[in-house]
Amino acid sequence: MAVAAITTALSTFHISKPYSITRNHLHYHTLFTYSLSSRSSEFITTSGSSLADKKLVGPWREDASSVRILHVMADASPLKSPTKKKVSSSRELTSEPKYSKAARRFYNENFKESSSQRLSKVLAAAGVASRRSCEELIFEGRVTVNGSVCNTPQTRVDPKKDMIYVNGNRLPKKLPPKVYLALNKPKGYICSSGETQTKSVISLFNDYMKSWDKRNPGQPKPRLFTVGRLDVATTGLIIVTNDGEFAQKISHPSSGLSKEYIATIDGAVNKRHLLAISEGTVVDGVKCTPDAVELLPQQPDKSRPRLRIVVHEGRNHEVRELVKSAGLQIYSLKRIRIGAFRLPPDLLFGKHIELKPAQLKALGWEDK
Repeated sequence: MAVAAITTALSTFHISKPYSITRNHLHYHTLFTYSLSSRSSEFITTSGSSLADKKLVGPWREDASSVRILHVMADASPLKSPTKKKVSSSRELTSEPKYSKAARRFYNENFKESSSQRLSKVLAAAGVASRRSCEELIFEGRVTVNGSVCNTPQTRVDPKKDMIYVNGNRLPKKLPPKVYLALNKPKGYICSSGETQTKSVISLFNDYMKSWDKRNPGQPKPRLFTVGRLDVATTGLIIVTNDGEFAQKISHPSSGLSKEYIATIDGAVNKRHLLAISEGTVVDGVKCTPDAVELLPQQPDKSRPRLRIVVHEGRNHEVRELVKSAGLQIYSLKRIRIGAFRLPPDLLFGKHIELKPAQLKALGWEDK
Protein backbone atom coordinates (compact mmCIF):
# COMPACT_ATOMS: atom_id res chain seq x y z
CA MET A 1 0.00 0.00 0.00
CA ALA A 2 2.85 2.36 0.82
CA VAL A 3 4.33 1.82 -2.63
CA ALA A 4 0.97 2.50 -4.29
CA ALA A 5 0.54 5.70 -2.28
CA ILE A 6 3.97 6.90 -3.24
CA THR A 7 3.35 6.15 -6.91
CA THR A 8 0.08 8.04 -6.82
CA ALA A 9 1.69 10.94 -5.01
CA LEU A 10 4.38 11.29 -7.64
CA SER A 11 1.72 11.93 -10.24
CA THR A 12 -0.15 14.53 -8.19
CA PHE A 13 2.43 16.59 -6.39
CA HIS A 14 5.21 18.94 -7.19
CA ILE A 15 8.23 18.62 -4.87
CA SER A 16 10.08 21.80 -4.07
CA LYS A 17 13.65 22.28 -2.90
CA PRO A 18 14.21 21.19 0.72
CA TYR A 19 15.72 23.35 3.41
CA SER A 20 17.12 22.73 6.91
CA ILE A 21 15.88 23.95 10.30
CA THR A 22 16.90 23.27 13.88
CA ARG A 23 14.43 22.35 16.59
CA ASN A 24 15.10 20.99 20.08
CA HIS A 25 18.76 20.31 19.12
CA LEU A 26 17.63 18.03 16.29
CA HIS A 27 18.55 18.59 12.67
CA TYR A 28 15.58 18.37 10.32
CA HIS A 29 15.08 18.56 6.59
CA THR A 30 11.68 20.13 5.79
CA LEU A 31 10.05 19.73 2.41
CA PHE A 32 6.98 21.64 1.21
CA THR A 33 4.47 20.11 -1.15
CA TYR A 34 1.42 21.75 -2.62
CA SER A 35 -1.71 19.79 -3.26
CA LEU A 36 -2.82 20.11 -6.82
CA SER A 37 -5.87 17.90 -6.89
CA SER A 38 -6.67 16.20 -3.61
CA ARG A 39 -5.63 16.37 0.01
CA SER A 40 -5.78 12.60 0.30
CA SER A 41 -2.81 12.03 -1.98
CA GLU A 42 0.47 13.33 -0.58
CA PHE A 43 4.10 12.33 -1.04
CA ILE A 44 7.03 13.97 0.66
CA THR A 45 10.67 12.96 0.64
CA THR A 46 14.09 14.55 0.89
CA SER A 47 16.32 15.08 -2.11
CA GLY A 48 18.67 12.18 -2.89
CA SER A 49 17.25 9.80 -0.25
CA SER A 50 14.41 7.36 0.16
CA LEU A 51 11.63 7.53 2.69
CA ALA A 52 12.52 4.10 3.99
CA ASP A 53 15.92 5.34 5.10
CA LYS A 54 14.50 8.15 7.28
CA LYS A 55 12.63 8.36 10.56
CA LEU A 56 9.40 10.37 10.44
CA VAL A 57 9.00 12.95 13.21
CA GLY A 58 5.61 14.33 14.10
CA PRO A 59 2.30 14.21 12.26
CA TRP A 60 1.20 16.02 9.19
CA ARG A 61 0.62 19.77 9.70
CA GLU A 62 -1.59 21.86 7.43
CA ASP A 63 -1.73 25.64 7.25
CA ALA A 64 -4.19 28.02 5.58
CA SER A 65 -2.34 27.86 2.27
CA SER A 66 -2.88 24.11 1.93
CA VAL A 67 0.82 23.55 2.50
CA ARG A 68 1.66 20.23 4.08
CA ILE A 69 4.94 19.86 5.95
CA LEU A 70 6.69 16.69 6.97
CA HIS A 71 9.72 16.85 9.24
CA VAL A 72 12.26 14.14 8.45
CA MET A 73 14.86 13.42 11.05
CA ALA A 74 18.37 13.47 9.56
CA ASP A 75 20.66 13.56 12.58
CA ALA A 76 19.92 13.06 16.24
CA SER A 77 23.08 14.95 17.28
CA PRO A 78 23.17 18.73 17.84
CA LEU A 79 23.57 20.67 14.62
CA LYS A 80 27.15 21.92 14.30
CA SER A 81 27.27 22.70 10.62
CA PRO A 82 24.40 22.79 8.09
CA THR A 83 26.60 21.12 5.48
CA LYS A 84 28.03 18.37 7.69
CA LYS A 85 26.37 14.98 7.14
CA LYS A 86 26.79 11.77 9.02
CA VAL A 87 27.83 8.76 6.97
CA SER A 88 24.86 6.46 6.65
CA SER A 89 24.99 2.87 7.76
CA SER A 90 24.36 1.73 4.19
CA ARG A 91 27.62 3.37 3.07
CA GLU A 92 29.49 1.72 5.92
CA LEU A 93 28.17 -1.65 4.82
CA THR A 94 29.38 -1.12 1.27
CA SER A 95 32.90 0.10 2.20
CA GLU A 96 35.82 -1.92 0.87
CA PRO A 97 36.67 -4.82 3.20
CA LYS A 98 40.18 -5.71 4.28
CA TYR A 99 41.33 -8.80 2.42
CA SER A 100 43.88 -11.36 3.50
CA LYS A 101 47.43 -11.34 2.15
CA ALA A 102 46.72 -14.48 0.10
CA ALA A 103 43.64 -12.89 -1.48
CA ARG A 104 45.54 -9.72 -2.39
CA ARG A 105 48.36 -11.76 -3.92
CA PHE A 106 45.87 -13.79 -5.98
CA TYR A 107 44.26 -10.59 -7.23
CA ASN A 108 47.60 -9.00 -8.12
CA GLU A 109 48.79 -12.08 -9.99
CA ASN A 110 45.59 -12.69 -11.94
CA PHE A 111 43.65 -9.44 -12.33
CA LYS A 112 45.68 -6.37 -11.49
CA GLU A 113 47.17 -4.54 -14.42
CA SER A 114 50.92 -5.11 -14.18
CA SER A 115 53.12 -2.11 -14.77
CA SER A 116 55.91 -2.22 -17.29
CA GLN A 117 59.56 -2.28 -16.22
CA ARG A 118 62.93 -1.77 -17.84
CA LEU A 119 64.00 -4.68 -20.01
CA SER A 120 67.31 -5.19 -18.18
CA LYS A 121 65.50 -5.32 -14.84
CA VAL A 122 62.96 -7.84 -16.12
CA LEU A 123 65.73 -10.10 -17.43
CA ALA A 124 67.63 -9.87 -14.15
CA ALA A 125 64.49 -10.62 -12.14
CA ALA A 126 63.84 -13.64 -14.36
CA GLY A 127 67.26 -14.99 -13.46
CA VAL A 128 68.87 -14.59 -16.88
CA ALA A 129 71.98 -13.01 -15.36
CA SER A 130 73.03 -10.06 -13.24
CA ARG A 131 71.77 -6.62 -14.28
CA ARG A 132 75.11 -5.70 -15.86
CA SER A 133 75.34 -9.00 -17.77
CA CYS A 134 71.76 -8.58 -18.99
CA GLU A 135 72.63 -5.16 -20.36
CA GLU A 136 75.54 -6.70 -22.24
CA LEU A 137 73.21 -9.33 -23.74
CA ILE A 138 70.88 -6.55 -24.90
CA PHE A 139 73.71 -4.50 -26.43
CA GLU A 140 74.93 -7.60 -28.28
CA GLY A 141 71.51 -8.01 -29.93
CA ARG A 142 70.74 -11.33 -28.26
CA VAL A 143 67.37 -10.17 -26.90
CA THR A 144 64.18 -9.74 -28.91
CA VAL A 145 60.88 -8.17 -27.85
CA ASN A 146 57.76 -9.07 -29.83
CA GLY A 147 59.87 -10.35 -32.72
CA SER A 148 62.24 -7.37 -33.00
CA VAL A 149 65.80 -7.11 -31.73
CA CYS A 150 66.02 -4.67 -28.82
CA ASN A 151 69.33 -2.93 -28.11
CA THR A 152 68.11 -0.58 -25.38
CA PRO A 153 68.14 -1.82 -21.76
CA GLN A 154 65.76 1.00 -20.73
CA THR A 155 62.95 -0.26 -23.00
CA ARG A 156 59.73 -0.67 -20.99
CA VAL A 157 58.27 -4.18 -21.22
CA ASP A 158 55.68 -6.31 -19.47
CA PRO A 159 56.66 -10.00 -19.26
CA LYS A 160 52.99 -11.01 -19.00
CA LYS A 161 52.10 -9.31 -22.27
CA ASP A 162 55.29 -9.00 -24.33
CA MET A 163 57.08 -11.93 -25.98
CA ILE A 164 60.68 -11.71 -24.81
CA TYR A 165 63.38 -14.05 -26.11
CA VAL A 166 66.97 -14.39 -24.91
CA ASN A 167 69.32 -16.41 -27.10
CA GLY A 168 66.28 -17.96 -28.77
CA ASN A 169 64.66 -19.04 -25.49
CA ARG A 170 61.44 -17.41 -24.45
CA LEU A 171 61.23 -15.71 -21.09
CA PRO A 172 58.46 -17.36 -19.03
CA LYS A 173 55.44 -15.24 -18.14
CA LYS A 174 55.40 -16.62 -14.62
CA LEU A 175 58.69 -15.99 -12.90
CA PRO A 176 60.26 -18.67 -10.69
CA PRO A 177 60.84 -18.05 -6.98
CA LYS A 178 64.15 -16.57 -5.87
CA VAL A 179 66.88 -19.07 -5.03
CA TYR A 180 70.00 -18.36 -2.96
CA LEU A 181 72.66 -21.08 -2.63
CA ALA A 182 76.17 -21.27 -1.21
CA LEU A 183 78.50 -23.78 -2.89
CA ASN A 184 81.86 -25.17 -1.84
CA LYS A 185 83.42 -25.11 -5.30
CA PRO A 186 85.88 -27.92 -6.07
CA LYS A 187 88.99 -27.48 -8.18
CA GLY A 188 88.64 -27.90 -11.96
CA TYR A 189 85.17 -26.33 -12.34
CA ILE A 190 84.60 -23.06 -14.16
CA CYS A 191 82.06 -20.38 -13.24
CA SER A 192 80.04 -20.51 -16.43
CA SER A 193 76.37 -21.11 -17.04
CA GLY A 194 76.97 -22.48 -20.53
CA GLU A 195 75.02 -25.67 -21.12
CA THR A 196 77.85 -27.13 -23.22
CA GLN A 197 80.35 -26.87 -20.37
CA THR A 198 80.61 -30.32 -18.79
CA LYS A 199 82.58 -29.06 -15.77
CA SER A 200 80.62 -25.90 -15.10
CA VAL A 201 79.77 -25.00 -11.54
CA ILE A 202 76.09 -25.08 -12.58
CA SER A 203 76.42 -28.76 -13.50
CA LEU A 204 76.91 -29.47 -9.79
CA PHE A 205 73.24 -28.56 -9.34
CA ASN A 206 71.85 -31.13 -11.79
CA ASP A 207 70.32 -33.24 -9.01
CA TYR A 208 68.91 -30.13 -7.39
CA MET A 209 67.17 -29.15 -10.63
CA LYS A 210 65.90 -32.67 -11.32
CA SER A 211 64.07 -32.73 -8.00
CA TRP A 212 62.75 -29.18 -8.39
CA ASP A 213 59.25 -30.15 -9.55
CA LYS A 214 58.83 -32.51 -6.62
CA ARG A 215 59.93 -29.90 -4.10
CA ASN A 216 58.20 -26.95 -5.80
CA PRO A 217 55.10 -28.22 -7.64
CA GLY A 218 53.68 -25.77 -10.15
CA GLN A 219 56.69 -23.44 -10.00
CA PRO A 220 58.89 -22.88 -13.08
CA LYS A 221 62.50 -23.92 -12.77
CA PRO A 222 65.01 -21.16 -12.01
CA ARG A 223 67.96 -20.38 -14.26
CA LEU A 224 70.98 -20.44 -11.99
CA PHE A 225 74.20 -18.47 -12.37
CA THR A 226 77.14 -17.62 -10.15
CA VAL A 227 77.63 -14.32 -8.35
CA GLY A 228 81.09 -13.28 -9.44
CA ARG A 229 83.73 -15.82 -10.41
CA LEU A 230 86.43 -18.07 -9.07
CA ASP A 231 89.05 -19.25 -11.52
CA VAL A 232 89.23 -22.92 -12.42
CA ALA A 233 92.01 -23.67 -9.92
CA THR A 234 90.48 -21.79 -6.97
CA THR A 235 88.17 -23.59 -4.55
CA GLY A 236 85.79 -22.53 -1.82
CA LEU A 237 82.80 -20.28 -1.33
CA ILE A 238 80.76 -19.06 -4.28
CA ILE A 239 77.15 -17.88 -4.30
CA VAL A 240 74.72 -19.26 -6.87
CA THR A 241 71.33 -17.65 -7.47
CA ASN A 242 68.69 -16.68 -10.02
CA ASP A 243 68.21 -13.19 -8.58
CA GLY A 244 69.93 -10.64 -10.80
CA GLU A 245 69.28 -7.74 -8.42
CA PHE A 246 70.88 -9.67 -5.58
CA ALA A 247 73.88 -10.59 -7.72
CA GLN A 248 74.37 -6.99 -8.81
CA LYS A 249 74.12 -5.73 -5.24
CA ILE A 250 76.69 -7.99 -3.57
CA SER A 251 79.16 -8.11 -6.48
CA HIS A 252 79.29 -4.37 -7.07
CA PRO A 253 82.30 -2.59 -5.49
CA SER A 254 79.94 -0.14 -3.78
CA SER A 255 78.73 -2.96 -1.54
CA GLY A 256 82.08 -2.88 0.25
CA LEU A 257 81.96 -6.61 0.96
CA SER A 258 85.33 -8.02 1.89
CA LYS A 259 86.46 -11.47 0.73
CA GLU A 260 88.79 -13.70 2.66
CA TYR A 261 91.13 -16.26 1.09
CA ILE A 262 93.53 -18.89 2.37
CA ALA A 263 96.57 -19.18 0.10
CA THR A 264 98.84 -22.19 0.53
CA ILE A 265 102.35 -21.28 -0.62
CA ASP A 266 105.11 -23.31 -2.23
CA GLY A 267 108.32 -22.40 -0.40
CA ALA A 268 109.16 -20.39 2.70
CA VAL A 269 107.41 -17.13 3.63
CA ASN A 270 109.11 -14.36 5.61
CA LYS A 271 108.32 -10.83 6.75
CA ARG A 272 109.62 -9.31 3.53
CA HIS A 273 106.99 -11.21 1.55
CA LEU A 274 104.20 -10.03 3.85
CA LEU A 275 105.28 -6.40 3.46
CA ALA A 276 105.39 -6.75 -0.32
CA ILE A 277 101.87 -8.17 -0.44
CA SER A 278 100.51 -5.48 1.91
CA GLU A 279 101.88 -2.75 -0.36
CA GLY A 280 99.64 -3.98 -3.15
CA THR A 281 100.07 -4.28 -6.89
CA VAL A 282 98.46 -3.12 -10.14
CA VAL A 283 95.67 -5.32 -11.54
CA ASP A 284 93.96 -4.35 -14.81
CA GLY A 285 95.49 -0.89 -14.57
CA VAL A 286 94.20 -0.31 -11.02
CA LYS A 287 96.28 -0.30 -7.85
CA CYS A 288 94.91 -2.99 -5.52
CA THR A 289 95.87 -3.13 -1.86
CA PRO A 290 94.69 -5.92 0.45
CA ASP A 291 92.81 -5.16 3.65
CA ALA A 292 94.82 -7.69 5.65
CA VAL A 293 97.73 -10.13 5.22
CA GLU A 294 98.59 -12.70 7.87
CA LEU A 295 100.86 -15.73 8.12
CA LEU A 296 98.83 -18.48 9.78
CA PRO A 297 100.30 -20.92 12.32
CA GLN A 298 101.61 -24.06 10.70
CA GLN A 299 99.36 -27.09 10.93
CA PRO A 300 100.78 -30.44 12.06
CA ASP A 301 99.50 -32.31 9.01
CA LYS A 302 100.50 -29.63 6.46
CA SER A 303 104.08 -28.61 5.79
CA ARG A 304 103.38 -25.70 3.44
CA PRO A 305 102.87 -22.22 4.92
CA ARG A 306 99.44 -20.60 4.63
CA LEU A 307 98.55 -16.95 4.19
CA ARG A 308 95.28 -15.32 5.14
CA ILE A 309 94.55 -12.51 2.65
CA VAL A 310 91.50 -10.21 2.78
CA VAL A 311 90.54 -8.05 -0.22
CA HIS A 312 87.53 -5.98 -1.19
CA GLU A 313 88.18 -5.02 -4.82
CA GLY A 314 87.35 -8.49 -6.16
CA ARG A 315 89.21 -8.00 -9.42
CA ASN A 316 90.12 -10.91 -11.64
CA HIS A 317 93.01 -12.95 -10.18
CA GLU A 318 93.62 -10.20 -7.61
CA VAL A 319 94.91 -12.49 -4.83
CA ARG A 320 97.11 -14.47 -7.20
CA GLU A 321 98.60 -11.24 -8.56
CA LEU A 322 99.29 -9.95 -5.04
CA VAL A 323 101.15 -13.13 -4.10
CA LYS A 324 103.01 -13.22 -7.41
CA SER A 325 104.17 -9.61 -7.02
CA ALA A 326 105.82 -10.60 -3.71
CA GLY A 327 107.88 -13.30 -5.42
CA LEU A 328 105.84 -16.22 -4.08
CA GLN A 329 104.10 -19.11 -5.82
CA ILE A 330 100.62 -20.30 -4.86
CA TYR A 331 100.10 -24.03 -4.36
CA SER A 332 96.35 -23.76 -3.69
CA LEU A 333 93.84 -20.98 -3.11
CA LYS A 334 90.50 -21.17 -1.30
CA ARG A 335 87.89 -18.51 -0.54
CA ILE A 336 86.31 -18.96 2.87
CA ARG A 337 84.29 -15.78 3.46
CA ILE A 338 82.21 -13.12 1.70
CA GLY A 339 81.08 -10.22 3.85
CA ALA A 340 80.01 -11.64 7.20
CA PHE A 341 79.07 -15.04 5.76
CA ARG A 342 81.68 -17.74 6.25
CA LEU A 343 81.84 -21.05 4.39
CA PRO A 344 80.59 -23.80 6.74
CA PRO A 345 83.63 -25.90 7.70
CA ASP A 346 81.67 -29.14 7.37
CA LEU A 347 80.44 -28.41 3.83
CA LEU A 348 82.15 -30.83 1.47
CA PHE A 349 83.50 -29.95 -1.99
CA GLY A 350 80.71 -29.89 -4.58
CA LYS A 351 77.97 -29.58 -1.96
CA HIS A 352 75.74 -26.60 -1.30
CA ILE A 353 73.32 -25.18 1.23
CA GLU A 354 70.28 -22.94 0.81
CA LEU A 355 70.86 -19.57 2.40
CA LYS A 356 68.49 -18.48 5.13
CA PRO A 357 67.43 -14.85 5.75
CA ALA A 358 70.05 -14.39 8.48
CA GLN A 359 72.78 -15.62 6.12
CA LEU A 360 71.55 -13.35 3.35
CA LYS A 361 71.67 -10.46 5.78
CA ALA A 362 75.30 -11.35 6.50
CA LEU A 363 75.87 -10.80 2.77
CA GLY A 364 74.25 -7.38 2.99
CA TRP A 365 70.92 -8.41 1.47
CA GLU A 366 67.42 -8.31 2.88
CA ASP A 367 65.28 -11.10 1.40
CA LYS A 368 62.22 -9.54 -0.28
